[in-house]
Amino acid sequence: MRHLLTEGRTAAVLTPPTPAGATVPCAAALPWCAAAPMRQIERHTRMSISRRSFLLTGAAVAAAAGTGIAATQAGAAPAPKAGPAASPAGDVVGKITVGYQGWFAAPGDGAPINGWWHWSPDMSKAPAPGANSAKSWPDVSEYTRTYPTAMPDLNGGGDAALFSSWDQQTVDTHFRWMREYGIDTAALQRFNPFGGEGPTRDGMAQKVRQAAEANSRKFYVMYDVTNWNGMREQVKQDWTEKMSAHTSSSAYARQNGKPVVCVWGFGFSDDARPFGAEECLDVVNWLKGQGCYVIGGVPTHWRTEDEDSRPGFSEVYHAFDMISPWMVGRIGSVADADNFYANVNTPDQAECDAHGIDYQPCVLPGDLQEGQRAHGDFMWRQFYNMKRVGVQGIYISMFDEYNEANQIAKTAASAAEVPAGSGIKALDEDGTACSSDYYLRLTGDGGKMLKGQIPLTEQRPTQPVA
Repeated sequence: MRHLLTEGRTAAVLTPPTPAGATVPCAAALPWCAAAPMRQIERHTRMSISRRSFLLTGAAVAAAAGTGIAATQAGAAPAPKAGPAASPAGDVVGKITVGYQGWFAAPGDGAPINGWWHWSPDMSKAPAPGANSAKSWPDVSEYTRTYPTAMPDLNGGGDAALFSSWDQQTVDTHFRWMREYGIDTAALQRFNPFGGEGPTRDGMAQKVRQAAEANSRKFYVMYDVTNWNGMREQVKQDWTEKMSAHTSSSAYARQNGKPVVCVWGFGFSDDARPFGAEECLDVVNWLKGQGCYVIGGVPTHWRTEDEDSRPGFSEVYHAFDMISPWMVGRIGSVADADNFYANVNTPDQAECDAHGIDYQPCVLPGDLQEGQRAHGDFMWRQFYNMKRVGVQGIYISMFDEYNEANQIAKTAASAAEVPAGSGIKALDEDGTACSSDYYLRLTGDGGKMLKGQIPLTEQRPTQPVA
């Protein structure tokens, strides 16, 4: 979903930090929100560099055990805590939110962008062997309209076709899945809309609104400021002139009676987000001044302001109503998840509690192509750990991120359903058969545990094949 654009940089190993010392308390009233550009119709060059880079190895995390943060035994299961949430249950507190890209298109679908948006490294050319941006292959059986590619036929026979997010039926199908599997809210990713992608992104916001209303789901705008140099004023302009109109929808997410908006990318220590603390705080405060409940998609190490975080951003981080630290690329195994539970998530929750901030950490299914999923055990462990921490909400990263193989949406279940010779792995890559909707079902069960509808359960209750 977010792209770190770290080409040419050496990815330093991220290790869980020591507890922060004195931090700046949350200012009385501070606001926010920002968006990010994917460049002017950037022909997908961002696909090769993920905002979820810097893969954190289990060994690196374990090495942090001596940093002064008390590590808990991986198997220990203290009673779940109900953290002193700053906010009561609403559309994000106490809920499962999914990151929703909605950024796929194909020639002939009617989208203004008129190309293979995010399916191909060159939007003018259909996905083909060696030139395909789909790291995982979707199960397209429920879409009424698909678009043939230049990929070989599926191993089991049939065209290698893909969907377009521009088709309303596609978005309706996605939000129907959210309803059927108990997913509450979708965060619509909004990168810089002032370039060539703007009209398509504007249209997607309307399509998401329609689908959310039809399926009784909630949605909110999530600005990504990656490479958005003019974000300080343009986020304000975009919210005022376009996106704020969607808050009139019955489906627009509200928390504490306020419309929800998120800004992803403030404080990251990479060249794609070079913004200073003063301009970021200005955006946050402005959005809060518009009456918004503002979420911050922040660096993993926001609390200690090191590793992937710039120093000097404590006031910005503490200005948010809710903090949602990024986790993709930071963990890739159950052991990693347990180390983060002890050394990062637990002290993060304590910091949020101390400052009246709601905590919404990421839970991810794992990179399917890299073999991280362990047929659901990796994701379930995160749900279990987050319930133990006492988090206020959970952000699933992501719903439809086929580009980075971190999607929970329906995916090819077996090799028969992927293009021949493509090397793309299906959900049964580790030898365990999984239905195409497995990670949707798993997310639904994780949501039940978060909400107390099922007890805290270390053992995954969801079967890979229903």
